[in-house]
Parts: sequence; structure tokens; C-alpha cells
Amino acid sequence: MNIHDFTAKQKDGNAIDLKNYKGKVLLIVNTASKCTFTPQFEDLQRLYVQYKEAGLEILGFPCNQFGGQEPGSNEEAAEFCQLNYGVAFPIFSKVEVNGENADPLFQYLREFAPFRGFDDSNINEKLLKMMIADRNPEWLVGDSIKWNFTKFLIDSNGTVIKRFEPSDGFSSIQQHVESLLI
Repeated sequence: MNIHDFTAKQKDGNAIDLKNYKGKVLLIVNTASKCTFTPQFEDLQRLYVQYKEAGLEILGFPCNQFGGQEPGSNEEAAEFCQLNYGVAFPIFSKVEVNGENADPLFQYLREFAPFRGFDDSNINEKLLKMMIADRNPEWLVGDSIKWNFTKFLIDSNGTVIKRFEPSDGFSSIQQHVESLLI
């Protein structure tokens, strides 16, 4: 089993087979329009423009599980990304990424790219850990997705390669993407 065995709902609710992305390097991201990390859409779009022709696809999945930071409809979430950040990569239907109703794709991603742990020397991660402890302490343990803008890198064969936390720098993400596109 790999990523190509899953389907995802587009913003209009129609399902698409992820096998349509065979041969592409994927960066799968849970997103939100009202999050501290929302400006990462700029970096994601820049990465997409830079590497799309080389075979990169970015797939955005809005998620409202973290502080209600994606309250609108699927269409509103996609429109926000396009109008405010010029996002040209696909924004899918809203999903849950943790808990009983977690989307099967994200259950799979969590299983094959476990959480690396918090880096307490990184102030952003330290603050994120404190916020999660206050709001959703059940997500501190295990491989749950800790917050919006967690990213999963998938190679062109559909294999999960790496998980990036919301606080990880884009230079590291770019280096890993480049290594798969060469």
C-alpha cells in the first residue's frame, strides 16, 4: 500500500484518485486560513512555482481541528488561499487529521511518518507544545498531528519519505524536495 491507493475529496466533494499523481513528488499539507502559520502559504506557493515543472505537486487539505482556524466552507477555504496568497496548487475538501473521524489518508501518513518529538530549544515548538498542552493535551502523545501546516513529503512512487512540523524551516523542506526531483 502507498499514497496512490487513496482517494481524496476535491473542494466540490468529488473524489479523485491519488494514483493520478503517480510519478510526481508530493507535499501533502493540512492547512488553515486563520492560523499563526497561515503565511506559510507564501512559501508553499513559491516552492510550487519553482518545482512544478520538475514534478512537484502540493496538496492542501484544510482542517478545522486546531482552534477552529478553518471555519468556512471548502470553497471559502480555497478562495482564501487563492485571493490572499495566490495559491495555484489544489486545495481539497476539509478533513480531520486526528481522532475517530480522521481521514484515512492522514491516518496512513501519521503511521508512516511518526512525530519526531518537540525540540524544546526551538521557541516556536516550545510555545506550540504549551498551547497544545492547554487546548488538546491528548495530541501531545503519540504520532498525532500536532497543528496546522504539518507537511508530508512523498516520493514519485507514493512512498512517505518525511514529516515536517509546522515550525520546520522551508530551506530544509526545499532541500528534501530537490533531492527527490533530481
